[in-house]
Amino acid sequence: MMRHVLALGLIFVVGWGWLAASQQLSGTWEIDFEIDPQEASFADALELDTTLKVNYSIGDWTFGSATVLDEEGWVDQDFSTTGILGAFTLTGAVDFNPDGTFGSLVATISVPFAGVLFGAQLTLEDSDTFLSFTASSSAGLVDIDVDLDFGDNDDICDFPWDDATISIDFPFCCGEVSSELRIGCEGFEHFKAGVTGLVVPNIPWLTMGAEVRYTLQTKGVVISPAFDFGADACVDFYISVDSSSPLSIGSIHLDGIAVSCDFGTVTFTGITYWAESSKPGKLSSTEYFEVYTLESTEDACCGPLSFEMSVFFLEAGLNLFDVSKFDANLELELSPQFEFNMGLEIDVEGAATVVWKLGFFVDW
Repeated sequence: MMRHVLALGLIFVVGWGWLAASQQLSGTWEIDFEIDPQEASFADALELDTTLKVNYSIGDWTFGSATVLDEEGWVDQDFSTTGILGAFTLTGAVDFNPDGTFGSLVATISVPFAGVLFGAQLTLEDSDTFLSFTASSSAGLVDIDVDLDFGDNDDICDFPWDDATISIDFPFCCGEVSSELRIGCEGFEHFKAGVTGLVVPNIPWLTMGAEVRYTLQTKGVVISPAFDFGADACVDFYISVDSSSPLSIGSIHLDGIAVSCDFGTVTFTGITYWAESSKPGKLSSTEYFEVYTLESTEDACCGPLSFEMSVFFLEAGLNLFDVSKFDANLELELSPQFEFNMGLEIDVEGAATVVWKLGFFVDW
């Protein structure tokens, strides 16, 4: 009897040790404060954004949660899982709203078979369901992808036929060709084929691309030149090309210019952009047309320290040299698990405003 008890105890200890060794609890916590001293009350002056992510892993499975809060309270709650069951890889993600309402559900499954990766995704959102099947494979230098989609935005929980897409990518001569065939509920929708990276002789910084697109009653051709002056050049030009017809190249416009230089551990970057199209770098999604940035990364007393200072310029601004905003940011990695950051934003256009930013990131 005593031998049986000792044997069971040994099995329990060994099993529990194996189970504990195969488990892992990890996560991150990111919190950012933004303080606006111009506001009359503390509640209006403080903005808070924090995200807590917790992951529990056991064997081939990971279960996670993500909680988002701000100064108003609980903003969002997500749960996710990913794992392997035999030859199948499964994932799932559920989004809930803090007011007790359902957001969305996304579940996927994939499995390789005979050199082909098959997959399926189910989405439930806003009383609509969507189901898609995919298959992808490679045959030598040819890549083939097939998508089959069901579901539409009709607030009905069903799976009506939506469309099927077949994509094939392959090298041809000196370029890379990508093609796509789409068939919808009405039948043939379009076929398009494009090529990129065609080198122009004796002009190493210019390459050409082209795309031809067929529908039932139309055919379109678009020529798209690309400019690349190489990584060794400290000056980069943003160039756009007008075309009066699909096969002609019209006016060439210089939309902007960027300069980047390294001085030891300090990097200077200047970007000027005049066009109305999508702006590059730090000018993206801003009203400014020019920015100068100094940035540096060095070792401090407690770990890597990075510093960045930017000056933004507004066209026809009210201040000297059109200077409109100063933005400074500092980031210090105190340990591999803890990172502190601080920033100061001063908008001097019109009535000057100051915003102070604090935050930290914890990883365990």
